Amino acid sequence: MPSLDVVFKRWTRRLVILFLLVAAYVIIADRYSPLTTEGRVQGRVVQLATEVSGTITAVHVDNNDVVCGGDLLFTLDDRRFRLAVDQAEIALRQAREQQQVLQAKIRAAEAQLTRAQVAYEHANKEYLRARKMAEGQLVSQSVLDSNQASLLAANAERNMASQQLQTYRAQLSGNTTSAVELAKNALEQARLNLSYTQIRAPEAGVVSNMQLAVGSYANAHQPLISFVPEKSLWVTADFREKALALVDGESRALVAYDALPGEVFPLNLGSRDMGVAQAQQTANGTLSSIQVSNRWVRDSQRVRVNLDPDGRLPQQLFIGSRASVVLYPADTPWWHTLARLEIAVISLLHYIY
Repeated sequence: MPSLDVVFKRWTRRLVILFLLVAAYVIIADRYSPLTTEGRVQGRVVQLATEVSGTITAVHVDNNDVVCGGDLLFTLDDRRFRLAVDQAEIALRQAREQQQVLQAKIRAAEAQLTRAQVAYEHANKEYLRARKMAEGQLVSQSVLDSNQASLLAANAERNMASQQLQTYRAQLSGNTTSAVELAKNALEQARLNLSYTQIRAPEAGVVSNMQLAVGSYANAHQPLISFVPEKSLWVTADFREKALALVDGESRALVAYDALPGEVFPLNLGSRDMGVAQAQQTANGTLSSIQVSNRWVRDSQRVRVNLDPDGRLPQQLFIGSRASVVLYPADTPWWHTLARLEIAVISLLHYIY
């Protein structure tokens, strides 16, 4: 029977070999199949606000209700907006009445111009006839002067009628007036403001952080509801930058959510962020701020990777849910198997913590 020293040395040797194997695997796997527990569920959050101010008269949804695009969320008191629509409609009718009056004036001015043109042509003929007779000394100079004065007066009358007609026509743009166009615009704006009293869901999604109550006053452009659109969730994972050196567009991902212990889900590798906030430069007129680390081996920089699900994420998840993610090359079954084994172990451990 071997002595205790021999048994101890044997187990020590085995443990050292196991440690070296595990260390070697961790170093190699961190390059070909990186793993991180710094994963989160992200999502677009739309802050819904009103375009007009008013008192809330009805709330049609509760917190965390699932709604479809166009569903009514809440309404505002619309009485003053309906009055504004009525007033705009009256103003439009008045503008159209004034337009009809202007069109009647144009027709009258056209008739007046025609009359003045006829009078001018008649006066011109009389003048030409009198001048011809004056050359033969058949009429006196005073008669000729009188005909010439009548011609000049007729021409002035014709020019005045023409200018009056142009003035009336200048007030029309096509077949309408600027007053009618302004009244139409005011009516459309009033109707638009009236439609703003009904706040509807922009698309399918979930209403969150609902704290509205009937009687509250809503200020325009002030967020009132948090709205999470359907299918807007994705997963982000923060890896050490050296771990992503061999990751490319052909890589795949497996994820284990803290909320769903024992389950593993596949994800598609979407994109990698092109920077982090610590290195962002801002033109603020100050000198560079140098970050100093006295550690011999500093912490590795983390890089964010965005992962896209094939479909909707499980309903148990929410924005901020934690996750563990492992990446692997899609064309290497060996690393796929090891990655699935790693993430499966982590997923089972979620039963404990």
